[in-house]
Formats: sequence, structure tokens, C-alpha cells
Amino acid sequence: MMETLEKDEYYMELALEEAQKAADIGEVPIGAILVMDDRIVAKAHNLREAEQRAIAHAELLAIDEACRELDAWRLEGATLYVTLEPCAMCSGAIVLSRVSRVVYGAVDPKGGCAGTLMNLLQEARFNHQCEVVAGVKGEACGQILSRFFRNLRDRKRKEKEERRKEL
Repeated sequence: MMETLEKDEYYMELALEEAQKAADIGEVPIGAILVMDDRIVAKAHNLREAEQRAIAHAELLAIDEACRELDAWRLEGATLYVTLEPCAMCSGAIVLSRVSRVVYGAVDPKGGCAGTLMNLLQEARFNHQCEVVAGVKGEACGQILSRFFRNLRDRKRKEKEERRKEL
């Protein structure tokens, strides 16, 4: 049987594969895997741009898929692996769906609500708290985001230059 860190790294690798799927279609590369009893119950990646829905975050899509798959809204005993620290919206959904454990890769200094800006996942005033493990494959998770945004900035700069040349 795999040790916890080894298992966390394995599932985070799969979350990174989901993040790459997002990047391949022009989405912010965030991927999520929801695991219960050593079984992948759901996989998802960001689809905000493709679906033009503000709530189409990888975590929410994975939670929704898991609830349908399990025919239950309570995900007690589940671990959610996500490549970027969850935002306030996703953290709320994680708490409300009773996910037991959240493992994330890269920290989000601008929107992270699993310990960076605030920690909604372990807020004692809520009726549920999650175990949080930060930084699993954090460098790889951060790199895929950095590469995506660097390419986006380069593409926008080139488009701007092309427009200037046309004038």
C-alpha cells in the first residue's frame, strides 16, 4: 500500500493532467481529482471560458460530478486534490459538501482561502472543517500556471503590436 505522501503525489500528478487539459483549450490550468476509498470518483478542470460560467471552477465541477456519481451530497471521507489553492467560492463548496481532506499544490496569494489569505476550510465557526495539506507538487503546479500566464501575456503583446502595425 502506498504511503500518504506517495499517494498524494500520485493523485496530484493526475490533477496536473487535468490542468493541462484546461491549458490546452485556453482555460486557466487548474485541475481537480476527488478520491474516496482509494477510488477516483471525479476528475475536472476549469471550464469558465468554454462554458462562460463563473462557477465552472475545477473543484466545483469535481464536487458536482462526485455527488452525481455517488448519489449523495455528503462527501465525508473524500480527498480533493487540486493544483491551486481553492478560492472562497470553492472553499465554501468543499465545506458544505463535507469533503474530509484537501490537498493542493500551488498557493494563491491573491485568492487562496485554504490558508493564504484566509482559511475557510478550517474555520472553527463552521460545522465542518477539512484537513488541509499544502504544497504537494507545488513547484510543478505553479509552473503550469506561470507558463500559461506568460504565454497569454506574450500573445496579447503580439496582438497589440499587430494592431499598431495595421494603423
